[in-house]
Amino acid sequence: MTEKSHKSGYAAIIGKPNAGKSTLMNRILGSKISITTHKAQTTRHQVVGIYSDENTQIVFLDTPGVITPKYELQRAMMNTVNRARADADVLLFIFDPTDKHPTKEVIELLKSINKPTILVVNKMDRVKNELGEQKADEIEDKLSISSTHFVSALNGEGITELLEDIRSYLPSGPPFYPKEDLSEHPVRFFVSELIREQVYLQFQQEIPYSCTVDIVSYDADIDIDRISANIIVNRKSQKGMLIGKGGKAIKQLGIEARKAIEDFIGKKVFLDLHVKVREKWREDENWVRNLGY
Repeated sequence: MTEKSHKSGYAAIIGKPNAGKSTLMNRILGSKISITTHKAQTTRHQVVGIYSDENTQIVFLDTPGVITPKYELQRAMMNTVNRARADADVLLFIFDPTDKHPTKEVIELLKSINKPTILVVNKMDRVKNELGEQKADEIEDKLSISSTHFVSALNGEGITELLEDIRSYLPSGPPFYPKEDLSEHPVRFFVSELIREQVYLQFQQEIPYSCTVDIVSYDADIDIDRISANIIVNRKSQKGMLIGKGGKAIKQLGIEARKAIEDFIGKKVFLDLHVKVREKWREDENWVRNLGY
């Protein structure tokens, strides 16, 4: 294979919270590397996912949903969107046609970036074709769209054609990463994300948005990985809620998180969880940086 025939580049996935960005990337990669829950703003980091076939490598930048930031953590989240603006060869504007709220913030952001933009109308398994097409027309009237695809990230419909189209926008060149790599993040990152996913799934209201996870130690042995992690909360009252009566809630969280981690790394895990209070950590620039945002 000549270098000329190989294409490599970056594709940033941009859209509103809950449009299906992470589900799309997990579908393309055939592996769960972005956590997905029914709650908005689950993705906080720019998760790098790498798709490779024989003559292509697409590095996907899965960004947090576009929001107007209210505190330091959200400002850090929006910085990742800006990094995607700088690095991407092509932008994927992922759009949920079932969403009743306007996409003004995303459209304004995309207007300011002079790069090819593919409109990806997602969740077509849930809507009639006419509605999807009508919504796409409305966006095409407001933005310079290079091409439009109707897909279902959930069941894989339209994904092959989308990948072929993305490839057409990439420059020729060798792969940036080994072909077997799915991401540039270390295993510790995914472990912390899987624990955080369980917080989203098991707790209500403000708890998930006030928490982050810090991996204190990760000792990999031949047949078992021993992991110690702190769940950081914003205030004291949240600690009690996370631990639960007689430690019941944290125990259940640990059981489910351990199962998810074992599935991900393919071996046994011993997981030791603790809850720590860091008053107003989300508003504190140093804490936000220290906790990896």
